[in-house]
Amino acid sequence: MAPRGPPRPAKDPGPAAGAPSTEAPPPPRSRPLPLLLLLLLLLLVARGAAGRFPEPGRLGPRARLTRSQPSPPAGRALPAGGEDAQERDVEPGHPGPAPGPGEDGAPAAGQGRWARAAPVPGAASPARVSLTSSSFVLKGDATHNQAMVHWTGENSSVILILTKYYHADTEKVLESSLWRSSDFGTTYTKLALQPGFTTVIDSFYISPANKKKIIFMSSSLNGGEQTMFLSVDEATTFQKQFIPFILEALIFHPKDEDKLLAYAKDGKLYVSCDLGKKWILLHEQVTKDHVFWAESGVDADPDMVHIEAHDPVGGFRYITCRIFNCSGKRLSSPSAHPIDQRSLIVQGDYVFFKATSANHTKYYVSYRRNDSVLMRLPKYALPKDLQIISTDENQVFVAVQEWYQTDTYHLYQSDPQGVTYSLVLEDVRSSRQAEDGVVIDILEVQGVKGVFLANQKVNGKVVTLITYNKGRDWNHLRPPSVDMNGKPTNCEPPACHLHLHLLWADNPYVSGTVHTKDTAPGLIMGAGNLGSQLVEYKEEMYITSDCGNTWRQVFEEEHHILYLDHGGVIVAIKDSSIPLKILKFSTDEGLTWSTYNFTDTSVFVDGLLSEPGEETLVITIFGHISYRSDWELVKVDFRPSFPRTCSEEDYSSWDLVNLQGDGCLMGRRRSFRKRKAASWCVNGRNFTSALTSQVCPCQDSDFLCDYGFERSPSEDKCFANFWFNPLSPPDNCVLGQTYTSSLGYRKAVSNVCEGGVDLARSPAPLQCPLSPPRGLHIDLLGEAAVAVRPGQDILLEVRQEQGDVLTTKYQVDLGDGFKAMYMNLTLTGKVIRHCYENPGIYRVSVRAENVVGHDEAVLFVQVNSPLQALYLEVAPVIGINQEVNLTAVLLPLNPNLTVFYWWIGHSLQPLLSLNNSVTMRFADTGDVRVTVQAACGKSVLQDSKVIRVLDGFQAVPLQFSKNLDTYNPNTPEWREDVGLVVTWLLAKETGIPEELLVTVVKPGLPTLADLYVLLPPPRPTRKRSITGDKRLAAIQQVLSAQKISFLLRAGVRVLVAIRDVDTGSQRLGGSSGYWVVAVLSAIGLLSVGAFVLYKFKRKRPDRTVYAQMHDAKEQEMTSPVGQGVESALQGNHSGVVLSIDCQEMHSYLVS
Repeated sequence: MAPRGPPRPAKDPGPAAGAPSTEAPPPPRSRPLPLLLLLLLLLLVARGAAGRFPEPGRLGPRARLTRSQPSPPAGRALPAGGEDAQERDVEPGHPGPAPGPGEDGAPAAGQGRWARAAPVPGAASPARVSLTSSSFVLKGDATHNQAMVHWTGENSSVILILTKYYHADTEKVLESSLWRSSDFGTTYTKLALQPGFTTVIDSFYISPANKKKIIFMSSSLNGGEQTMFLSVDEATTFQKQFIPFILEALIFHPKDEDKLLAYAKDGKLYVSCDLGKKWILLHEQVTKDHVFWAESGVDADPDMVHIEAHDPVGGFRYITCRIFNCSGKRLSSPSAHPIDQRSLIVQGDYVFFKATSANHTKYYVSYRRNDSVLMRLPKYALPKDLQIISTDENQVFVAVQEWYQTDTYHLYQSDPQGVTYSLVLEDVRSSRQAEDGVVIDILEVQGVKGVFLANQKVNGKVVTLITYNKGRDWNHLRPPSVDMNGKPTNCEPPACHLHLHLLWADNPYVSGTVHTKDTAPGLIMGAGNLGSQLVEYKEEMYITSDCGNTWRQVFEEEHHILYLDHGGVIVAIKDSSIPLKILKFSTDEGLTWSTYNFTDTSVFVDGLLSEPGEETLVITIFGHISYRSDWELVKVDFRPSFPRTCSEEDYSSWDLVNLQGDGCLMGRRRSFRKRKAASWCVNGRNFTSALTSQVCPCQDSDFLCDYGFERSPSEDKCFANFWFNPLSPPDNCVLGQTYTSSLGYRKAVSNVCEGGVDLARSPAPLQCPLSPPRGLHIDLLGEAAVAVRPGQDILLEVRQEQGDVLTTKYQVDLGDGFKAMYMNLTLTGKVIRHCYENPGIYRVSVRAENVVGHDEAVLFVQVNSPLQALYLEVAPVIGINQEVNLTAVLLPLNPNLTVFYWWIGHSLQPLLSLNNSVTMRFADTGDVRVTVQAACGKSVLQDSKVIRVLDGFQAVPLQFSKNLDTYNPNTPEWREDVGLVVTWLLAKETGIPEELLVTVVKPGLPTLADLYVLLPPPRPTRKRSITGDKRLAAIQQVLSAQKISFLLRAGVRVLVAIRDVDTGSQRLGGSSGYWVVAVLSAIGLLSVGAFVLYKFKRKRPDRTVYAQMHDAKEQEMTSPVGQGVESALQGNHSGVVLSIDCQEMHSYLVS
């Protein structure tokens, strides 16, 4: 958008204009966007772009301007007095006498004329220039920061302007005004859509079939409802209409003025056949900006709609339907493949989309609505992105970013069907922009078919190239010999050429737009520089009137350009951050320029507009005196300078030739006519510049390299790529048919040459042989990849790259008992729909076989249920170097399908296992966090626990009264709550600090637990109140006395007691020897022994270790994980271990 107000600091002109430049650009300077660009670019609305979604390479529906708060130019102080300088009729920043040639501030029109180059003999006198201008202020719109402009054109004098205050934070329009002019912009009237009520208009849409029919959209400030105002007479009268949905975009039918599609905010698509009075739901879950009306002359039914929509079984589909029959049974799917989201493009004869499966993206094309086929790029192009550049003249230009490219694309050209592609230019510069996506720096010159400009980036340098034969040959732009002041440029090829900013520029100072129009063939004007490369901060303006053969410099700084009357008048206004009142214009294709004061008071220029088609001589300049002032519109009328219509005597002719002087371009010689410099007449609406066209004999330059071939720069010949065998039959060659091998050349599609050289001649046709199947593939389509859920429908596609398909049989085995035999499976493109009911891994195989050979493809499909719960069970306390099991309890249990990732401590490298349990040892004391992730297909769960590693602790086995088993739900949360109760009761009865006791209830039945007694932290200055043996004795005493019990529910009391355990020897954590296991009753007999209580564990298969206590409750697991796991949980045992010296034990036994 063009900002309102001084949008940027004053520009530094840099080195002298015209001097060859080889230096690198300086760091970009910060400044807002240019002033005038958007309004100029969006002028195509009245030519049919309105009322439909923008297509690639097309502009939006209306011109829009935005103004922003001005700021002083960087490095330059505002003149004293600020606004006073404007009142004194002096432009800020330009005090003093009027500047000389090349600067703004020249005298009013008729008082002076200056030339950029030598005047043309017989040029008209400056006295012939007679312009009129008038101003109009849109009162009351000072706060409005955006304007949308519509000029109907086609002999209509009506101009509509919608100004509005757009609040960026809320993304809403808070105020608006609608203005209408019926006299080409001389005066405006403020319209009231609802007299007596304030109406806020968001936007409006114009029918391309009848530009008098306009729809205005109004939204409430709360966004709850929308109102539609219909006009059929260019906003003279309105009809209010409510709509039953929240609208996001309207799409007018290109031919039927009363039919339109509406895309709603909830993704639904509606259709109306009476200009929005009644709506019918067409489809749901539609992709925005990927809905298209039928193309005239291509689609059989003009009421056909092409839609990209979400598929209920997953992914997206390309569907078509008639607006009157779009129910489920009437839908048609031109493609059997699911397609990628936001990939459908319908453009002229072609339909494009892409489909991704198994991380491999394929691009498809349909020509004139035939079956979609794979686009065949060179074998090792390996594109990671593809952009449609042009589909004109039955040929497709695509830009492909290959796997190794970052900011460049290769340009390819297709055959008429858009199937096979050949390289025409490498390394075209690109830019990824937030709103417009990827922008490829290539420009099709309007008015002359086959001419393109491109900016190529090689080794960091950007250079501008031009082609006259659709990419067959590219050349640098020829530099002018003198600059605008007549001084030598000293720019000599091959070291120096002219370079232009095309569609965009890295430097925010430069808008980067080259101006070409269909109504002004051969006229090209743009900003750039001379040198060895394009320099971003240079913005000298150059012009050519013979389609790029000769160039002239016209300005030292960038200007915004309008072509009037088929290029008979060129209007230029400097792109400046200061207020202006001067415009420049030329009536002789830029040879000489005049200036005109379009207003008495300098204004900040926000944009300028002419009637669509550039066929009239009236322009409107939009601006404002200050940021807080109202919008000011200035109408400038050039018609008084051209009192008559041109006759044949007023024209001269010029011939189109390339830089080598060859006039046979695209197979014909073309001549054009232009108005003589001395003729002050108007071309008029019916003027055509094309004069003659003569077909030429064919020559080498009329032929491109065929698919599989590339041109050698040294020999200018086409050679086959290493991967391509031109003698082999094509992949679709069927037995009984014939084929011809390529010699490496093909004529450009739009080339009309006849006779002469025939590089594309083909040898005698050959019979297609019977060949064995090769390159057999089977893929799972859509978003399923190779992991699906039980009961989910899947689509299997079988493809065969080479070999006969008519006589080949395909044996399909889906691995679950389903087997079938198919014929013509790959020829018809039929997909196999199947559903697996049970989890598992299924081997899908396809065997293709005919009488001369066979091939086979295999695909393994994982069918698994989404994971529901994961719980990590570990011993909360372990000893140094003690072996401990880490067990992940999973629900549901998916054997052989789940991968476990274990993170131990602060390690960033996980351990991977297919088993849900791993064994670990820890050599250092402290807290260690263990995290486990379980991944099964697309489902991933995580749990984490902290293990305390100590060099000494004690463990007491516990049991509960049997009535607890009846109420045990076997969930982690329940076990934690029971453990907390037992710990609290023991601490209360024994006086042992609660933080030194940990009770862990084991999973399974019967309900058992382990009590961990921790050693207190060492405190030398504090005497321990209870020693280790006394703690054990105290615990044994309260448990034996049955003092530890709790009320589970009304009438159910649970008793906690010491559990009997197996005897044996076990290596204990934190100890270097083996301990003797004894019965608990021996505690009273061994008065001299130091008793340390430990938990011990025998190493057993599938042993489960138990969960640590948490302050926060874990997710509940509602059912056991299976009999195997449950039995393993029930079979665990722990015991009491006595810490006794070996000699003491021997003495005790002897005694």
